[in-house]
Amino acid sequence: MSTPESSSPTFSGFPPGALSFYAELEDVNSRDWWLAHKDVYERDVREPMLALLDGLEDEFGPAKLFRPNRDVRFSADKSPYKTHQGALVGSGTVLGYYVQVSADGLRAGGGFRAVSPAQTARFRAAVDAPSSGLGLETILEALRGKDFELMGEQVKTTPRGYAADHPRIATLRHKELMVSRDFGAPAWLSTTRTLTEVRDTWRAVRPLTAWLEEHVGAEEPAARR
Repeated sequence: MSTPESSSPTFSGFPPGALSFYAELEDVNSRDWWLAHKDVYERDVREPMLALLDGLEDEFGPAKLFRPNRDVRFSADKSPYKTHQGALVGSGTVLGYYVQVSADGLRAGGGFRAVSPAQTARFRAAVDAPSSGLGLETILEALRGKDFELMGEQVKTTPRGYAADHPRIATLRHKELMVSRDFGAPAWLSTTRTLTEVRDTWRAVRPLTAWLEEHVGAEEPAARR
């Protein structure tokens, strides 16, 4: 995240003000409130997040810091701002390693978010194939054992073209797949240990992201590139 002209400060943790900022934003999500507290966002949220990502860049690559504004064009919820700050390292903005901070604390993980039926089709074909499918199940079982939660949109019944008694039907139901570890707000969140925890989490997720890069790939609509 650094440049020859300037460098990010060394990460020292997320201050308590980051969590209280989002707790208040959840109660008063308005442009006026945001502008009145933008300095808190910059100091306690954005700058520490950039420093965290800078500390991870050598191993994982450059990150995309997501905008704080919500896209409300097609949403019934017209709240103008996201109630968390997220960032992604990986292919585009749909496949890779994820980290966020919110009023609830720290969350980190990785995976892929489907943006096209073709991407979901590739995922399911790889899950269906014995070699790659069993490989993914082994990865997911290991992540469950490390307290990761499996997430991602999925169908409730059987995806078209697959048998209801398929040995990997639970995974086939997914249209997209992420794993996440919720840390909450431990005392070490305001210390350098946070960088170590996120690094270790991303290292644990690396077998999954490698599998997804090989068998699914990132694919984004042209308008979002």
